Amino acid sequence: MAYERLENCPVCGKTEFKNFLVVKDKSVSQESFVIVQCENCSFKFTNPRPDQASIGAYYESEDYISHSDTKKGLINKAYQVVRSIAVKDKMELVNRLAPKGAILDYGCGTGYFLAACQKDGWQVEGFEPNATANKQSEKKLGKMIEKVDLDRFEKESFEIITMWHVLEHIHTVNETFQKLLTLLKPGGVMLVAVPNADSLDAKKYGENWAAYDVPRHLYHFNQATMKRFLKKHKLVLEETKPMKYDAYYVSMLSEKYKAGKTNMLTSVLNGYKSNSYANKNDKDYSSLIYIARKK
Repeated sequence: MAYERLENCPVCGKTEFKNFLVVKDKSVSQESFVIVQCENCSFKFTNPRPDQASIGAYYESEDYISHSDTKKGLINKAYQVVRSIAVKDKMELVNRLAPKGAILDYGCGTGYFLAACQKDGWQVEGFEPNATANKQSEKKLGKMIEKVDLDRFEKESFEIITMWHVLEHIHTVNETFQKLLTLLKPGGVMLVAVPNADSLDAKKYGENWAAYDVPRHLYHFNQATMKRFLKKHKLVLEETKPMKYDAYYVSMLSEKYKAGKTNMLTSVLNGYKSNSYANKNDKDYSSLIYIARKK
C-alpha cells in the first residue's frame, strides 16, 4: 500500500495546514486517517492518503452500495427505496436547467440516474472506473460506459455534466475538473453534489460522521470552499440546492459507526434536526447540489 502527501491546498494552493480531525475507516480497513485544514482558506482534506494506484482496495466491500448495489441490511434497503425518489428529483432538475441534449454523468456508479435520463430522451454518456459498477451501468444502458479516458468524448459536446457525490473521490481534482469543463458547451451546466462538512450532523457526529468516509473521501467541502473552488475554475454559481434525504442516510450510518448498531429512531430524529437546522442556517444541509454554469 502506497501513500501520498499533498504539499499544496487543492483549493487555494497554499502550503500551511493544521490537523483538524483523526477519523477511522470503519467500513473497510479500520485504519485511521488525518483530516487537515488549510490555514489560508480553511479547506479540509485527507492528508496523507492512499495514492491512486492503492485506493481501489478501500472500495472493495459489498457494503459500498454505489458500486455493489447491494440490498443486504436495513440501511442499504432504505437507500434503495430513497434512491428512486432522488433519481426523479434529479431528472426534474436537469430538465429545468437545459433543453434535452447530451448529458455526461461522471462517476455514474451502477447507472440508475443515466438510465432515467436515457428513458426521458437524453443522449447519455457515463464514466465509471470501478469494474463492478461499470458492468452494471452498461447492462442497464445497453452501451459502453467509459472507465479510463475522457479523451473519447468530443470537446464542448454536453449540455450538462453531473457529478453526484464524486468530486470528493478524485485524486487529480483540479486537472480532472478542468478537463470536464472542456467537454461542456458554452453556457452548459455543471451539477456537483458533495457532503457538507458544516452541516449539523457533521458537527454532532464528529469523527463518527459517515460522510467523512476516509480515505475514499479525499476532500471535505463546505459552502465557502466549494464557492472558491468553482470560482477558481471560472464557473458562475447559480443555485445551491439541498439533498434532504442524505441527512437521514448519513445519520443511520453515523449511528452505526458510533454505537456499533443502527438506531432507526435516533437516526430519523437527527436527520430531521439537521434539515431543520439547515433551513434556518444558510442552507447548511448534510449534502448540497451546486449548480454552476460555464461562461
